Amino acid sequence: MSGVSRYATYPSLRGRGVVVSGGATGLGAQFVTEFAAQGAQVAFVDVQEEAGLALVESVAAAGHPRPRFRRTDVRDLEGYQQVLRDLAADLGSVGVLVNNAADDTRHDSAGVDPAAWDAGLRVNLDHQFFATQALAPALRAAGGGSVVNLGSISTHVKLRDLVVYRTAKAAVEGLTRALALELGADAIRVNCVVPGWVMTARQLEHHVDAEAEATLDREQALARRVLPEDVARMVLWLAADDSAACTGQNWIVDGGWM
Repeated sequence: MSGVSRYATYPSLRGRGVVVSGGATGLGAQFVTEFAAQGAQVAFVDVQEEAGLALVESVAAAGHPRPRFRRTDVRDLEGYQQVLRDLAADLGSVGVLVNNAADDTRHDSAGVDPAAWDAGLRVNLDHQFFATQALAPALRAAGGGSVVNLGSISTHVKLRDLVVYRTAKAAVEGLTRALALELGADAIRVNCVVPGWVMTARQLEHHVDAEAEATLDREQALARRVLPEDVARMVLWLAADDSAACTGQNWIVDGGWM
């Protein structure tokens, strides 16, 4: 079995148009890479231009379809919607939208002013709705498709210094159920993936210390860490036709923390 992956290949994803926000680094980069490896036509946006361009070259060098990348700030909601419409036209057809962009910067709630509150909601919640609104016509034109929103374990467990992020991610779960009901008649499925504490480069550099490791050892059922590829495999399944009857749900990838 040398050279054969132990993980699933999804024929329904081959050639399918996929759009990912926040795709240059971390979880988003894993999603872009995994979708391209499935043969999907991937477009992604991010504010990190250098990392985005490097990812395009890396994916193409691996022999996968070359992703499209646009430097975009998802907080500019009207501008972002236009970029999405342009990407949909470039792809020709869109069957998958992954609303991944987020910012989990820690903060003391006493220091959050209205501008910071609004900015936090825009980057963690608002763009998920407006991206879905912008691409719903393309998903309908494709005969239906899959929207995958990214939630967070922080909504469900005791983590401090994340009041704006936790509020936004709790709202993502409600948004998912509302959009699933509204768009279901058009065969558009909307689901929410809720990752646990994922060992991305950002988390390892800034937040995973001895105390965090002890928390994970104590709280998770599995004696291992959740990796970006663990979350990506759930996203792939929800994007593929294998999950055609699944919508409006939270799909938790947390090593058994909750």
